[in-house]
Amino acid sequence: MQLFRRENYLKKVRGFYHATDIIKVITGVRRCGKSSLMQMIAEELWEGGVKKEQIVFLNLDKRRYRKIKTADQLDEVIASFPKSTGITYLFIDEIQNVKGFEEVINAYREEGDYSIFITGSNSYLLSGELATKLTGRYVETELFPLTFDEYLEMKAFYGQSVDANLSIELNRFILEGGFPRTILLDNLADKRSYTESVVNEIFEKDIRKRVKIKDKEAFEAVRHFIINNFGATTSISSLQEALVKNGLNITRATVSKYISVLVNAKILYECDRFDMKSKRALKGEKKYYLSDLSFYFCDNTDNRINYGPVLENVSFFYARSRGYSVSVGRIGTLECDFILRNRDADYAYLQVAYTIAQSKETEDREYRPLEKVGDNYPKYLLTTDYLLQKRSGIRHVNLMDFMKAGSEF
Repeated sequence: MQLFRRENYLKKVRGFYHATDIIKVITGVRRCGKSSLMQMIAEELWEGGVKKEQIVFLNLDKRRYRKIKTADQLDEVIASFPKSTGITYLFIDEIQNVKGFEEVINAYREEGDYSIFITGSNSYLLSGELATKLTGRYVETELFPLTFDEYLEMKAFYGQSVDANLSIELNRFILEGGFPRTILLDNLADKRSYTESVVNEIFEKDIRKRVKIKDKEAFEAVRHFIINNFGATTSISSLQEALVKNGLNITRATVSKYISVLVNAKILYECDRFDMKSKRALKGEKKYYLSDLSFYFCDNTDNRINYGPVLENVSFFYARSRGYSVSVGRIGTLECDFILRNRDADYAYLQVAYTIAQSKETEDREYRPLEKVGDNYPKYLLTTDYLLQKRSGIRHVNLMDFMKAGSEF
């Protein structure tokens, strides 16, 4: 089957295809499309004239390679492929399955004629420990489940109808989630079943096998709370106190550990709070967003949509997929949903709301934080409204149209 090419990520890697001194690291939650992205890269290499015998592709989750657990076993299987002339393009999927893989990767990088691509599903591949153990340079590309624009493009690519009313498509996207495989399934029940299998796989492979969790009841309580309160300002201390009041004997350190487990498995993403006057991060309270909204709907039987946190979640990952770092902004007592910063250290400010058409009070509430910002960086208000307001030079845009066009902030 022809693959839907995720250009937003390919363009981030393309400049390093032939770099033998730089390891290409692709990370993301399980089933978000890392293997497919590597196949897309391999296809582009073939189309660019690289011979197929120059490409070595190992998926360590596949049956053929699932018993490769040590560095020596990995070295042996790589060495078993005939070495062709020129660069060998080495792709290794789910490399965290191999203990001590770094020494093998370093050794092949040192040979100077291997261009190496690796993927992994947990945050170890982003840690300072990896940077220490990989003696050569590496570039990391973080892959997310489909954003709204990709969801629409992928449906059209595989011949599925896309409703002209983008509000309908946005609701479908929210309820179905963004795991690419769900696009090819026919109904919501099947999509939910698939997502539940992904959730189970993550908890089995990325949590239970890798982390010692002594109190499963406490872990489930923390998991359930965080997932059901995504997008809300969360304090570890207040969460710990609430759990204790509900009869759980749990320390603040354990709550923090369990949240870290969910972040490391890439189920959750932290969003720090940032003081917009001092330009400093605020300690303590954070917001957490779900790498895919289906994690929430798998945890709940209610399909009603709370558009406030949901649209924040959609916007957070749209911005992250385009390479922006994202923080929650505070100006005095007011809060700006997001401060975006690009690689050139330019800022943009973003408020997200379902609508401002309900009342003048609603409009004022959404505009006020942006109007308090004292600099001249662009300011956006994203809503689902089609009647757009002009106020204070702030760009009021329709969220669905903005994302469908692949617009940048």
